[in-house]
Amino acid sequence: MPPCSAGAEMRPLPTLAYGLLALPLAFAALPLYVHVPAFYANVTGLDLGLLGAILLLARLLDAGIDPWLGWLADRVSRRRMVAVSLLPFAVGFVALLNPPVEHAAPWLLASLLLTYAGFSAATVAYQAWGAAVGNDAPERTRLVASREAFGLLGVLVAAALPALLAVALNDGIARLAWVLPVLLVLAGGVTLARVGEGNNRVAVSSALLPALRAVLRDTAFRRLLLVFICNGFAAAIPATLFLFFVADILQAESASGPLLAAYFLAGAASLPLWLKLSARIGRPRAWLLAMGVAMLAFAGAGLLGPGDVALFAVVCVASGLALGADLALPAALAADLGERQGRSGACFGVWNFFAKLNLALAAGIALPLLGVFDYRPGSDQGQTALILAYALLPLLFKALAAILLWRWRNSLEVES
Repeated sequence: MPPCSAGAEMRPLPTLAYGLLALPLAFAALPLYVHVPAFYANVTGLDLGLLGAILLLARLLDAGIDPWLGWLADRVSRRRMVAVSLLPFAVGFVALLNPPVEHAAPWLLASLLLTYAGFSAATVAYQAWGAAVGNDAPERTRLVASREAFGLLGVLVAAALPALLAVALNDGIARLAWVLPVLLVLAGGVTLARVGEGNNRVAVSSALLPALRAVLRDTAFRRLLLVFICNGFAAAIPATLFLFFVADILQAESASGPLLAAYFLAGAASLPLWLKLSARIGRPRAWLLAMGVAMLAFAGAGLLGPGDVALFAVVCVASGLALGADLALPAALAADLGERQGRSGACFGVWNFFAKLNLALAAGIALPLLGVFDYRPGSDQGQTALILAYALLPLLFKALAAILLWRWRNSLEVES
């Protein structure tokens, strides 16, 4: 164990220094999961069916390596694993947002795979690292909240910058790629220099499959994971279709950046509220309340039409207020369960596998389905299908998540 880890418990919890690395990670996540579908459809002219298939394949491959990455994070220095992962992440991201005129499909697949490999390795190790640095449930909740607060700041920067970097949205997105390496050097340098290894326990089993089976044998973790999957799919569909909805239903493409910024700013502002509320009524109940807020806020999105930007901004802010709970509370519960097992890396490997599976299925199902119903970006065709996919499906899955969370609300907390 590195010398700095021995004193990790002697100095104040490095909450801010730990959370800072989340800024560039989340900065890249917004273009990866929100901008790329519309960017490649508009800039390269890729068919929606082919685009959806490539995104599905890349995201499935990405999700498939997360359990292995989590297993690896329980056996190597998590700080070193994060550091090594940042270079392929930065190179792949720059390539992804600067596609060539020809051969866009193989370029998209190759650059996605490189970006995902670095991003996933860094993210899994980073999450497991935070679970190890925190000594108990309140500390781990504060670390997760710091990580998600800086993450939301990164998303806000990514949402606002395209409009500042260029007049045309797609030009701004392309230039966004060159900001990431600078952010990684600055934020990564601080986090790696200021945060020790923490309680980097060696997992009980050295084999991958037994470790994953042990994680999934935990009843509380399985229940939390199922709620997380349903809730995550409810968020993945509108994330995939957001730019299409703003451009073709609201007919206000230039408002996409400010609307995203409003959503994530509301999420960042709500984090302290959810932390205080969770300390008072428990994290599962606070998360359940946030789901109810999100469903009420999003219920009217399907009634909007051309020019309803102000009303949609209200939807974005209200649903954004619930976002803080979605980001901080389930991950904090998972960190506690992972540390209880001594397998926080494996837990977050499985956790991220299903998070990315949601995103893969959202792109792989929603985009080709819209193509089947003759939706064409930039035209009047198939807009009813877009509205139903964007507004109705998320409500159904969010309601299912809320029902399951209510049923299991008393079994998900770990005693400190």
